[in-house]
Amino acid sequence: MRTAMDVARLHRDVNHILLDLQRAVDRYAVAEATDLYGLAWSQVAEAPPSETRKQREELQAFKKLITSASWLQEGRRRAATAEVRHEPPAGQRSTARPGRRPAVKRANGHVPRREAKAAKETAAHRTTSPTPGSGARTPVRRDEPPLLKTGQLSEIATELRPLLEQTARMGATTTWSRISKRIPRLPRLHRDDQSVILWLVDEERREGEPLLCALLTVGDRQMHPRFPAIAEQLGLPCSGTAAQQQTWSYEVLKVHQYWRHRRPGRG
Repeated sequence: MRTAMDVARLHRDVNHILLDLQRAVDRYAVAEATDLYGLAWSQVAEAPPSETRKQREELQAFKKLITSASWLQEGRRRAATAEVRHEPPAGQRSTARPGRRPAVKRANGHVPRREAKAAKETAAHRTTSPTPGSGARTPVRRDEPPLLKTGQLSEIATELRPLLEQTARMGATTTWSRISKRIPRLPRLHRDDQSVILWLVDEERREGEPLLCALLTVGDRQMHPRFPAIAEQLGLPCSGTAAQQQTWSYEVLKVHQYWRHRRPGRG
């Protein structure tokens, strides 16, 4: 269990990263800012959303900036200017062509032919090796996208929650295809990652608060097939085919009623 000291240390580490991120943003250092942004999310994901709400809000603000066309354009312009500035004058450039790396010969004088074999092994490794952070989840199939890292899952869940709250206030439901149009650059999600994200959305809910994940539907506003498993993990009994449908329908009704008169920000 995470102690108050653990949370304080996490806040300290994240705040240091955010400070470095702000400096990178001010310098229009695109690559550095992107790396620091991902690092910050990987740290924030180590604590429940309720304990890192301020840092998550700051990161969402940073995302709007570092993905804006004007900031990216200026960053590319400065990088190109720096490359030209450091390029040696034409008279000082080396005209020698880089030679090939000498092949290593065996004792019998023959050069081992390993290039083709190495390429095949690399391709096989990419196909069969697990994605970092995948844990014990369902292995990735060739027709499915790779599993995301913990920080990316936490980032998406943080962006998704206000959208689901808005959907609840409208008395509606939604689908992943509609959500992809609302969240900028949302990657194609593995089915297991969808479940994890929905779990993260409701993991920070207040006592007695209904499950927002019930609003994710398939087809013509039909219950999402992953809802029963997610509900069980979040403490909502949902077993038996008939009971699952009834539990889901009632949960959607409760979500609509709960959020109908609440303003954004869970006020």
